[in-house]
Amino acid sequence: MDIATKKTRARIQAKARRQEFLHSGQADAAAIDIISHFPVARFRGKGVGGIWPLPGELDTRPLLQALNEQAFSLSLPCTPRKGKPLIFRDWSPLDRLKAGPYGTREPYPDKAEVFPTLVLVPMLAFRQTGERLGYGGGFYDRTMAALKARHDVFACGVAFAAQEAAHLPTGEYDLPLDGILTEKYFKDF
Repeated sequence: MDIATKKTRARIQAKARRQEFLHSGQADAAAIDIISHFPVARFRGKGVGGIWPLPGELDTRPLLQALNEQAFSLSLPCTPRKGKPLIFRDWSPLDRLKAGPYGTREPYPDKAEVFPTLVLVPMLAFRQTGERLGYGGGFYDRTMAALKARHDVFACGVAFAAQEAAHLPTGEYDLPLDGILTEKYFKDF
């Protein structure tokens, strides 16, 4: 079986596991619980590339609000055409957002482009070794490669702890995470 087929199967399984967790009624509390696990002191002074959550993802908006209150510099990604890395633009919780592709919300083009040093990364599944299963567009792998070519950057996956997998198929372009933040813990790889 080729890697693309393995990833397709893994995505189906990961979505089913995430859906089970969402039906457990614990997802709303998870959005608040991640705040207590975020290592503020370690990342103070870093520019944070956030995530505007899609339906079913862990809601990072309370975390971003808390980081804003602690004077972190925040940005959100703008999705370019397929095959290109994400563009991060300056953002604060009071800013209006526009509709982006794939159901995303993103800053308007008049906001300054920034190059965060800590990027929160969405995913369908992860392993305790830093492997990540994304949605299949390759946006975050290209983005992290481009950012890491510019400066040190920490790729922090954000997911429900229930999204942990025992095994994930990975290919040569799949970049590992530097850490994972869930409602139960933060782990540095």
